[in-house]
Amino acid sequence: MNTKFPYADLKLPKAIERLPEIAYNLWFSWNSEALELFARIDRNRWDQFVHNPVRLLMETEPEVWEALIHDEDFIHHYDRVIQQWDDYCHEQTWFQKTYPDFVSYKIAYLSAEFGFHESLPIYSGGLGVLAGDHCKSASDLGIPLVGIGLLYKKGYFNQKIDAEGRQQSDALSYDFSKLPILPVLNDHGETLMIEVPLADRIVKLQVWQVLVGRNINYLLDADIEGNSPWDRDLTGQLYGGNQDVRIAQEILLGMGGVKVLRALKVPTAVYHINEGHAAFQAIERIQEQLEAGIPFHVAVEVIRASSVFTTHTPVPAGHDAFPLPMVDYYFSFLFSRWKEHKHAWMKLGLESSKPLFNMTHLALNTAALRNGVSKLHGQVSRNMFRSFHGNIGEKEVPIGHITNGVHLSTWLAPELKELYSRFMPGTWLRNQTNTDLWRSLDLIPSESLWEVHMHLKEKLIRLARANLREQRRRNDLPADKVEEVRGLLNPQVLTIGFARRFATYKRANLIFNDLDRLDRLINDPDRPVQLLFAGKAHPADHPGQEMIKEIYRVSQMDRFRGKIVLLENYDMNLARYLVQGVDVWLNNPRRPYEASGTSGQKAALNGVINFSVLDGWWEEGYDGSNGWSIEANNDADWQTQERENTESIYRKLEQEIVPLYYNQGKLPHQWVARMKRSIQTLAPVYNTDRMVMDYTNHTYIPSLKRTLAFLAEDYDMATKVADFKQFIFANWHYVRILEVNDNVNKTAEAKSPLTDSRQQLKEVTATVRFGPVWYKDTRVELVYYEERPDGWHQVVVAMEPTKELEERTVQYRAVIPSHLRHRAHFSVRVHPVSPNFATSFEVPLVTTL
Repeated sequence: MNTKFPYADLKLPKAIERLPEIAYNLWFSWNSEALELFARIDRNRWDQFVHNPVRLLMETEPEVWEALIHDEDFIHHYDRVIQQWDDYCHEQTWFQKTYPDFVSYKIAYLSAEFGFHESLPIYSGGLGVLAGDHCKSASDLGIPLVGIGLLYKKGYFNQKIDAEGRQQSDALSYDFSKLPILPVLNDHGETLMIEVPLADRIVKLQVWQVLVGRNINYLLDADIEGNSPWDRDLTGQLYGGNQDVRIAQEILLGMGGVKVLRALKVPTAVYHINEGHAAFQAIERIQEQLEAGIPFHVAVEVIRASSVFTTHTPVPAGHDAFPLPMVDYYFSFLFSRWKEHKHAWMKLGLESSKPLFNMTHLALNTAALRNGVSKLHGQVSRNMFRSFHGNIGEKEVPIGHITNGVHLSTWLAPELKELYSRFMPGTWLRNQTNTDLWRSLDLIPSESLWEVHMHLKEKLIRLARANLREQRRRNDLPADKVEEVRGLLNPQVLTIGFARRFATYKRANLIFNDLDRLDRLINDPDRPVQLLFAGKAHPADHPGQEMIKEIYRVSQMDRFRGKIVLLENYDMNLARYLVQGVDVWLNNPRRPYEASGTSGQKAALNGVINFSVLDGWWEEGYDGSNGWSIEANNDADWQTQERENTESIYRKLEQEIVPLYYNQGKLPHQWVARMKRSIQTLAPVYNTDRMVMDYTNHTYIPSLKRTLAFLAEDYDMATKVADFKQFIFANWHYVRILEVNDNVNKTAEAKSPLTDSRQQLKEVTATVRFGPVWYKDTRVELVYYEERPDGWHQVVVAMEPTKELEERTVQYRAVIPSHLRHRAHFSVRVHPVSPNFATSFEVPLVTTL
């Protein structure tokens, strides 16, 4: 395959002929020197074109180029950027040094959205921006990642706020020829197309590519001749349309994504599903195995071994689920081809309690390694899907967690990057996960950090005023009201930012619960406060849009006008200004509905201090000295929690945050000390370099090794695992715990497994009949709970076989504290095990007594 470079017709002077090479690689989006180079071409157009370098190059007049090549400073700047790009491409990477034997294998990363940069608007919010950051760090670390997504003609939507505070959703149609994307051509020089069966027809997809540093993302586009109008619109808008559109989009993403990899002959060994939207990749890959003559149950094991699933949604209602007749219709092409496997396919996604095909169930059934996106979210996910895995403890459910991070080079202000570089070791960016390096921030004079912070705050306020001026002008406000904006917001005032998707659980208006108390805070003559809000609500989310109206209504009250501000059209560009320029980042979701959250991580990189509910990543990141927590009794009802959260917000602002900010005159030393503490403790941990390293070490490489083992010797191991599971499922009903005897004599004292205290112990025996199942293919365990200072903890004691009896019956023994009684305090369980399983509870079969 090859790439068509449309910039070949751009007659750029030889001195800057490689400029398009930078414009068409999103590496520019996280290199501040490259961004500034493009801005120097024409700053007005650069902003007007939403920082799109491709359009800028296309629409710049020849005389401008002629002037620039005679600008010695510009040419030196160009040469520096080209040198940085060449160095980046040729340096040895972390992955090459750590896993040299696996550099030839690719990892496919499938996501419904990617937020790389505002110039490529195929994202809606946190999930997409995380995916973009994931890909950027994969490039930085040299991880051979291949992204797969959809290319949305209308992107998400542009948001405008009208004079009554209503959200207006403007859909735009993008000209792909002017975006930083490239069409992929086949070996014959023709546009690469793939075909995906959909119900009773074939949908054709054009393949585009986005260059992301060292790696490539492929995007699928259905808006081509030959498709029906309905099919052409499938890649029209992100998260648009009804369930029919949704399932069709997810088929194109999952099944089409696999077909792209095959068409491009990409040697893919691992498939990472970023949320359940892409889970249909398993259906296509199972079909491939069937076509190759592999039995269905063996094919499923191969796909499971090579799939990684990340769930982002902490509430059951947030997981896509489709009526079975709808699945039957859209997969009619598949089920007519493989009639004998229809039931098995449907079972992979079937919900046990209702007739729905659940995408998360499909992902869980076809991915051996699964994770949530924070420690708390991992726990929530294990609880949510506990019944899915048999009668086991919450901590044993095979769903782990890898806490999200953010791409440091994308979100760190260039001014701060330059400041950090003056005091930190020269390799700090390449070794940003090394916490020891960040101690060097102590060397930065407080005056220097505060000066940069105030500069960034002033930049934010200029942008906010421009945003407000445009709102008022467009809404036909009088000229004096438009000009009034010039005097709104004060860089000397404590500024709190709240910016994210406006979903009801995020409670953007929580701080408005007591407007009189808020009034006293905001209008304190000596210690005032100002609030900036930004965010979009999904066009179908009416409660979210009502929240926007409420914020706007409050912002228009005389006592809050110009001090509470709602900015429109929240995108990655506005997000950068906000997370770099406010003083405090406010986050008050209803716990535990924030799976992770990353906006606060972006703020922390920039010395903005977090003030948040202990939910998602902040529960891990907060240490009592690097920000503030919003407190409540998490076991109370929602109304009580909301009341306590509200009180905590006001109290901490009044008693801690506001006094600290206004302490010590023009240079608040204690505030700056907390800024430094926040940066030092959070930046080296909550970045995507650490996150992607975790994915590589704990999921990608183990999956790759297991997949290679499964495929070796003509699928020998995969077949053994699949056959073993079939046998176990067919014969597990024979397994019975016949007797548990805990009246055996006491043994000597010994230490408790979980504490240092000494306890009187006793021997317990259990008798288990296995039937056709070999006892060594199981694990017999005794389970009880022990109280510790932080709560009750499960204790699992492996029982040892001591005697084989008649009729395939085995007696086991274990030693436990003597006060425990069977049934009242402990139980005995049996479950199947295999050294070839990815997790201890890969098969959801547990017999308990």
